[in-house]
Amino acid sequence: MMADQAQADERIGKTLDAVVEAAIKDKQIVGSVVMVSLGGRPVYTRAAGLADREATTPVKVDTIFRWASLTKPVVAATAMALVEKSVISLDDPVTRFLPGFRPKLPTGETPVITVRQLMTHTAGLMYRFFEPGDGPYTQANVSDGMDQPGLSMEENLKRIASVPLAYPPGAAWIYSVGMDVLGAFIAGATGKSLPDLVKELTTGPLGMADSGFVVTERDQLAAAYGDGSPEPVRMGEHHLVAFGPGSISFAPDRMFDPGSFPSAGAGMSGTAPDFMRFLEAMRTGGAPVLKQSTLDLMATNAIGDIPIMLPGRGFGLGWAVLKDPIAAATPQTPGSWTWGGVYGNAWFVDPAEELSVVIVTNTAIAGMTGAFPDAIRDAVYAAIRP
Repeated sequence: MMADQAQADERIGKTLDAVVEAAIKDKQIVGSVVMVSLGGRPVYTRAAGLADREATTPVKVDTIFRWASLTKPVVAATAMALVEKSVISLDDPVTRFLPGFRPKLPTGETPVITVRQLMTHTAGLMYRFFEPGDGPYTQANVSDGMDQPGLSMEENLKRIASVPLAYPPGAAWIYSVGMDVLGAFIAGATGKSLPDLVKELTTGPLGMADSGFVVTERDQLAAAYGDGSPEPVRMGEHHLVAFGPGSISFAPDRMFDPGSFPSAGAGMSGTAPDFMRFLEAMRTGGAPVLKQSTLDLMATNAIGDIPIMLPGRGFGLGWAVLKDPIAAATPQTPGSWTWGGVYGNAWFVDPAEELSVVIVTNTAIAGMTGAFPDAIRDAVYAAIRP
């Protein structure tokens, strides 16, 4: 058995090294840390490329990257810890602790939106970057949580609530600012700031010391780059990257402005080892953050047959859950969890294989979706299923 493990580890190392080095050489990405845990063992860790291309600063394993939507599962776990403590309920109306947040349907009706709907992206909200052209979120100047330094949560909630809901809550799935609303809700429920709650209930107990909503050591933070040809483009004060029908608006230094609201959907930064620590805690049952029964609830498809933007998948309370590997065109086992972050990050957990994979990069969007993360995924499975 030990010989088999050693052979599998060697295969993983060789195949993943080739994928990472090709992506750097071909200038798909600027810098990256890739980590693989199998059966509770760290079997691969690789820092490659440059944290700052212009300063020729190499990526290190403990380099801090902007997480974007890697924030979501961490905040979801924090919210579920409050559910366990009976501070909030999944069926609470959002108005319980956000009485002024009352977006309407196009008919003028004000429906009830629940915590569960915020967490599953079925609340009728959406993201500005999914709008083509001058859509209603653009007209209301809603922030997706990665731009507009100095914007307060109160003001952004007003802007979100001013836009008619895209559909009646519970009727459909659209990726959304719902997690930002959830962050404000749990802050209101406890009288504590979202960063303090996340640290107290999740990152603190897990020892995720280098991850949070504010970066104090700028020299540890990787520079941010956007997709470009012949190589990624360094982001300036404000940067747009095309995505879907619209474009994502980035302001990489918003986290240094103390007036910027802590975005529960996209506002954290952190290291690959910290995020692996989180994933492995969730994969092995949730402790010390959550009970097994709570983790099981998060990891179960919560939206039935409602389709999401990833074929073959449903959505739980914090991440996508694989239903049909053929439809999803993936070697992952049914029941696997996955999501990503538009600053250039991806992750997945395959509980059946006892497998967790973290990919963080400083290149939006190539590090999140497409050739590089797909090649990492496929190489891992080729190595463990020779």
